[in-house]
Order: sequence, then structure tokens, then C-alpha cells
Amino acid sequence: MNLMYRILLSLSLLVTLGSAIGQEAVIRKNIAQRVPQLKDIEDVRKSAMPGLYEITVNGSDVYYTDAQGDFLIHGSLIDTKKRRNLTEERVDKLTAIKFDELPFKDAFTIVRGNGKRKIAVFEDPNCGYCKRFEREMQKVDNVTFYMFLYPILGADSVEKSKAIWCAKDRAQTWQDWMVRDQALPSTPANCDTSALNRNVEAGRASKINGTPTLLFTNGTRVPGAIDAAQLEKTLAEIKG
Repeated sequence: MNLMYRILLSLSLLVTLGSAIGQEAVIRKNIAQRVPQLKDIEDVRKSAMPGLYEITVNGSDVYYTDAQGDFLIHGSLIDTKKRRNLTEERVDKLTAIKFDELPFKDAFTIVRGNGKRKIAVFEDPNCGYCKRFEREMQKVDNVTFYMFLYPILGADSVEKSKAIWCAKDRAQTWQDWMVRDQALPSTPANCDTSALNRNVEAGRASKINGTPTLLFTNGTRVPGAIDAAQLEKTLAEIKG
């Protein structure tokens, strides 16, 4: 009986697997034919909602469809019982950045106190919210900020970022500009600013669409100018 049970179970699993593969093939085929801009589907999976399938394109663009690919939805799937935005959670997972793999050579550091707590920050020197954030961070101690200049607000942001990156003391120049509204130094002609281009490329690839954006050591991403109390709370949760 045990042998027969195992045989039947194996056959059942094979049928289920074959059905799932066949369903995925149908979705891929129909969506590609009917919506050419979504022809390169990277992943097809069942969503939490019965009868609804999730498809992923371009690394982190999430859509939903039925089992035949006859209908397409682009928007958030909300779990009302648990009050969770399932689409947002999925996108966060797809775009998660491993802290230890960040290109730290393209950043400079601001260290306060013992510097044990670590945070990476993407900021634009023309971002008003970033200036608010920087002024608020003056209250935070025992932390190391890895500052990634992320000039996405226009050509002037690029020029200001170059002046900061090429300064003798990047951290001091950054804080003089962002916190104390002091003028930036001129940019030396022979300064290598390729790090700024790499930051923009890396940020866009990781869907960093606004500044400031904070990245924590456990992979948590926080967009926006949070205050010192919110930062301390997030750091405490990571430690816990």
C-alpha cells in the first residue's frame, strides 16, 4: 500500500506540475501576442488571489492576469484582511539591495560617535527634502552614513554633485552646503566624476526614484525625509 500510495502521489504531483507549466506557457504566449511591449515576461506565478496570476517584466514591473491571459491589470493588489499591499511588498523584494554589495567606493562617509550603526543614503544636492533630512540627522549619534550623491533633479544637480565629490573634504563640503547653506567650491578640471554616473545607473536599476532614499543593513528601504525619532526606531527594529 505504501508503494502504491507513493506512486499515486508522484503521478499527482507530475500532473499538477505539468498543468502549472502549461498554464504559464499559455499566459506567456497570449500576453506576448496581444501586448507586444510585454513580450519578455521574466516570471509567471499564482498570486494570493484565486484565479489571478502575477507576471513580472523589466526586473520589477508587476502585472496581473487571468489563467488565459485575456485580461491584464496594472496596479496594487491589496490583502484587505491583513491590510497589506502585496504588490508593493513584491516590488520591494524584487528591487531589494544587499547592503554589503553596495559600491561604497562611489560614496563618502559621515561618521558620528562610534559609527557602529550603518546607513546608506542616496541624495540630490538640490533636494529640499534632503536638506531637511540632513538638518534632522544632526541629532543622531553613533552612526555612519554612506552618502551616495544621486543627481537626478537636473543639470544643476550634476554640477553641484561634481563640486562636492571633487572637494578636499567631501563630508564637510556636503554638510556646509546642505545644513549651513554655504557656497560650494569650484570643481577642478582634472577631477574624475564617473562615480556620479555609476550612482545614477545603479539607483535607477534598483528603482530609487526619489531622494532622500535610505538603505539599512537588513535590506530595509525607506524613501523620504524621516526625522531623527523615526530613524532611531528603524535602527532599533533592525537590531532587535
